[in-house]
Amino acid sequence: MSSRFSIEVAYALPEKQLILLIEVEPGTTALEAALQSGISEHFPGLDIRASKLGIFSEPVTADTVLQPGDRLEIYRPLQADPKLARRNRAKQTATARKIQRKAPPVSIRTR
Repeated sequence: MSSRFSIEVAYALPEKQLILLIEVEPGTTALEAALQSGISEHFPGLDIRASKLGIFSEPVTADTVLQPGDRLEIYRPLQADPKLARRNRAKQTATARKIQRKAPPVSIRTR
């Protein structure tokens, strides 16, 4: 009788997503399962050891022990700091509003 159990390992790029169903031994860590899954073979350049991991959207450490039915997610690095991106968008919006306020009013004459 085997005590192995199933988990999912997921990784996604904007143009490609993959979820693999694998079986692991009790006591398997998140990093061990990600490496065992072979998912990096489907995504050239994926460095699992350097990637952040999560289970059902909750960040976990590489040494987190998995439970039956877990979905282990491998996260891509952020392209931009979310706080900085929001700050930049707010600045652009404020600048656009300032320009609109300074623009002379447009009047339309009808005969």
